[in-house]
Amino acid sequence: MTAAAHRPATLEDVARIAGVSRSTASRVVAGTGFASPAARERVAAAVDHLGYVPNPAARALVRGDGVRLVVAVAGTSAAVLDDPYVHRVVGSAARVCTPAGVGVALHWLPLGEPGSLGQLARDRSVCGVVLVNTTAELLDAVPRSLRGRVVSIGIGSADVPSFDVDNLSGAGEVLRHLYATGRRRIAMVTGPEWLPCSQRPVQAYRQLMRQAGLPERVLPGDFTAARGRAAAGEALRRWPDLDAVYAISDETALGVIASLRDRGVRVPGDVAVAGFDDIPLAAMTAPALTTASHPVGRIAVAAATAVLDGRPAAPETLFPSALVVRDSA
Repeated sequence: MTAAAHRPATLEDVARIAGVSRSTASRVVAGTGFASPAARERVAAAVDHLGYVPNPAARALVRGDGVRLVVAVAGTSAAVLDDPYVHRVVGSAARVCTPAGVGVALHWLPLGEPGSLGQLARDRSVCGVVLVNTTAELLDAVPRSLRGRVVSIGIGSADVPSFDVDNLSGAGEVLRHLYATGRRRIAMVTGPEWLPCSQRPVQAYRQLMRQAGLPERVLPGDFTAARGRAAAGEALRRWPDLDAVYAISDETALGVIASLRDRGVRVPGDVAVAGFDDIPLAAMTAPALTTASHPVGRIAVAAATAVLDGRPAAPETLFPSALVVRDSA
């Protein structure tokens, strides 16, 4: 069994299999400097056998070429590129990449059309890819030549390490807080159904409702304030006895608060409201929003670092989320 069966092959693996020094293997792979015909043949055979993919970042930096890390974001439309969450991922990745002389580019992956990953894999200026809003379909479409230089912020696979917030635990903390403060008629506004990671908070909600013997009141969401406004109105119509709303994004929760205020419903006096993400605005609203933390910067830094290092990463790295109690719940 080869090293590539467990992790992406390295130049050291190539040199060992070919029976040459690392520097000789490097010269052959890069196409520069002297190496005997026999050594070239052995290195080429080892590269073939191991499926070795040279680190484009290192190669491009040696040549002085431009090189970039691509943050590839899945979404139903290009509007996903305007999401403040995506901006935070790009900014954090840039903090890692800039000292290494690597640029950061933003790329939209239309939902249901993951084929453009192949284009990124063939682009010699792309040193690696960080997937955002990852779906199972997207993971299945990752080209073999990208393996070892692609990671996911979201769900991952055997070939694509994942970095994400533990939103299952974070959602559970928020919901237990609502329950502990006497709320029993809790509605939930979810995230997009197509996004796998948005289903974990739903699991936490359903589990708590079952354990407490409480009715489930679930409304679809899309992480936007507009949907929060609409969901609040729908919740009041369907469940007039409502006493709490949990939205799995702060923007949606702020939309819920605005809608309740317009209808003369007091927050938290009549209905408590909580969100998730702890965006900067959450602490500045009136009432200030109870939520759970989401260390987007740390997650993006870890993901970008894993790509640039080119070393095997753990299959899944989860970052903890902590309850942030404020005035809204």
